[in-house]
Amino acid sequence: MLDRVPMLDGASDTAALMAEIGRNARAAGRPLALASPEAKTLALNAAADALIRNEAAILVANAADMRRAEESGLTSAAMDRLKLTPERIRATAVGVRTVAGLPDPVGKVTESWTRPNGLLIERARTPLGVIGVIYESRPNVTADAGALALKAGNPVVLRGGSDSTLSSAAIHASLLEGLRAANLPEAAIQLVPTPDRAAVGAMLAGLDGNLDVIVPRGGRSLVERVQTEARVPVFAHLEGLCHLYIDRSAKLGMAVEIAVNAKMRRTGICGAAETLLVDRAVADTHLVPVLEALHGAGCAIRATDEVRAFFPLATPATEEDWRTEYLEAIISVKLVDGVSGAIEHIEHYSSHHTEAIVAEDAAAAERFFREVDSAILLHNASTQFADGGEFGFGGEIGIATGRMHARGPVGVEELTSFKYRVRGTGQVRG
Repeated sequence: MLDRVPMLDGASDTAALMAEIGRNARAAGRPLALASPEAKTLALNAAADALIRNEAAILVANAADMRRAEESGLTSAAMDRLKLTPERIRATAVGVRTVAGLPDPVGKVTESWTRPNGLLIERARTPLGVIGVIYESRPNVTADAGALALKAGNPVVLRGGSDSTLSSAAIHASLLEGLRAANLPEAAIQLVPTPDRAAVGAMLAGLDGNLDVIVPRGGRSLVERVQTEARVPVFAHLEGLCHLYIDRSAKLGMAVEIAVNAKMRRTGICGAAETLLVDRAVADTHLVPVLEALHGAGCAIRATDEVRAFFPLATPATEEDWRTEYLEAIISVKLVDGVSGAIEHIEHYSSHHTEAIVAEDAAAAERFFREVDSAILLHNASTQFADGGEFGFGGEIGIATGRMHARGPVGVEELTSFKYRVRGTGQVRG
């Protein structure tokens, strides 16, 4: 059972607090790794029930966080990420329940083969270990990360942003209800109870060897700090500088609908399109209708002089615009020479998160898929589908943009490692 850790008033005891959290997490690792699929499923379904039951309390906590955030001058995009509504809480509960219903990955044999000497070799999934998640603004990450880590048999240490302290604590309380219902250790899902920035430093140092991997989920400054200072492996979730390319073969109606959705459905998420590339061959037919639709939806257009000649309401784009994740109702726009020009621009500026092509030409789409090296690629679909829930994962801890171990939505299977099991009949090596 979790040793109770008190909320701190200052920073003097942060090191001791974090060391205690690390020890508790490591101690929870073995019983959690050995927990039955039924126990984990029970815990997650009970947590989902608790989220619905505790909706009013969660909304009260979130309202207090929202007031403090507004007083501190938090950006509109960050405010949107922070805000909880009954619909968002219910969606979070659905995500937890979806994770509960996924096949249990622990012990799953992914490959097996028999050697000429008769040895049967299996590769089986195992929990990854103690996971640390450092995130900003989004209190729903508390539930997503806690649920996914639990399903994969991993204890998790959650450090949310100071702007979402009360909201994250209210959600965490529901997760603890789920753990208690299944008689699983409460240290399986711990929320760091102090806003002291030294707590982040302790996690980056590895919690005295008790943390096995860190997942940062936030802005560039957070991710860069984690990548620079972490002494344990990192699943990097860099900014979502996402591109949407409209090919000469695109259907106009589809292009308009996808462009508006990719940018404007929720501007503050990492899957929102930030740069629109349009094939120069259809500038006369496709460019203005798409930009008019975006402008009519409240989006500011920053564009090259060539684009502005078609759409004077756009303001001039600078070099910095092609490198900016706005997370607001702003998009940069450029004409390119077909799929080759789009690929060239994306290769130069992309954060390798998510890119989409709108095209009826199958060859253009296949070339886009083959040559663009980003974690998620879409054909004739909005970039806003770059989400673990939309992939059927129930949620994700983040979108990994690196190339090691995990890439794209980090779901249950990405939170496992593996071991080899070798079965013999008395073989010895000569």
